[in-house]
Amino acid sequence: MKFGIFYELQLPRPWSDGDELRLYQNALTQLETADRCNYDYAWVVEHHFLEEYSHSPAPESFLAAASQRHQADQARFTASSSSPPTTPRVSPSVSRCSIFSPTAVASSAWAESASITELTPFGRDMETKREVFEEAVQAIFPMFTKVGTEHHGKYFDMPLRNVVPKPVQKPHPPLWMACSQLPTIERAGQNGFGALGFQFVSADAAHAWVHAYYNAITKRLKKLADYEINPNMALVSFFMCAKTDEEARARADGATFFQFALRYYGQGQNRARPAPGTVNMWDEYNKWKRENPEAQEAALRGGLIGSPETIRKKLRRFRSSHIDQVILLNQAGKNTHEHICESLELFSREVMPEFKHDPEHDEWKKGVMSGTIQLEEIDTQAFTDRYGKLAVSVAPKKVAAAG
Repeated sequence: MKFGIFYELQLPRPWSDGDELRLYQNALTQLETADRCNYDYAWVVEHHFLEEYSHSPAPESFLAAASQRHQADQARFTASSSSPPTTPRVSPSVSRCSIFSPTAVASSAWAESASITELTPFGRDMETKREVFEEAVQAIFPMFTKVGTEHHGKYFDMPLRNVVPKPVQKPHPPLWMACSQLPTIERAGQNGFGALGFQFVSADAAHAWVHAYYNAITKRLKKLADYEINPNMALVSFFMCAKTDEEARARADGATFFQFALRYYGQGQNRARPAPGTVNMWDEYNKWKRENPEAQEAALRGGLIGSPETIRKKLRRFRSSHIDQVILLNQAGKNTHEHICESLELFSREVMPEFKHDPEHDEWKKGVMSGTIQLEEIDTQAFTDRYGKLAVSVAPKKVAAAG
């Protein structure tokens, strides 16, 4: 099992001068800590206009800075997440990251975007975003390897050009699909991408979706273009490791802000959106916590939040489901920089060694990919609950009509 850390670069209100600078500088220091502690990957998203939830519109810039703090003899751990429907500039961006740090694995995770808040300003919509995504793959992936490429399609029209620089990794960095919607996990397998999923509401759900993913990639593979497949399934989970369960939960009190804000941007009624600056999401979140204490506690119990022994027990269940990579969401809500670094260090010392080398999983995966192990076809219809008890909604505020 491999381990990564995950960054939306969240910044809840209220905001003061220097907050974004401090957010970025602290995150870079946290990546240094993770590198020193032998974590395998760091995932940084690309999002636009999502106030408080994500202040990360250009992950390649952040990763370029991180690469200069990366130690060549430590674990390789850089990655990026981009949204081709909004910004079809992935090839040179990923290439630059791999050049800045040739010893690091600069993976590229692609996403369609799940919110009209992001899509609309770029002239995209929810109805056609999948078509745009698939055409973007066809247009951009040849740029990784070919000297000259062109594309003339429905959504993109690119004349013959040589996109430079090329990535250091050959033929290209490992490719992933960000699966903010659970059915996308199976689609990622069918297209030959690694699946970057989010915390499941139960161990049974993890088991079912792992089966769906690997059955899709081994039995129903349908690549969108000419690229190397990346058979891997990663799971993002709330995370805070402390000496006791009580201390960990107290330190991770804002962890569920991640899911609360995700729901807000992705599930607004009739796709309506309030104007920028008209909703203080952190206040709304704390109001929800006060009104739903049991749901808050249940959500925290579901993540990798607790003492080293508690987290070890939970990870053993993930291992039995054959998750390839666990990605730890530490920077969420108002979790403090000091607690994030302490958590990463304690986990690496007391938890990680048990799971880093898993020959049984390696043999299982080898058997599945070769066809010698046939996985059960599990109906995932019963496992489509993504939010669980965090199914909340923040209604847009009404704007008074001018008169």
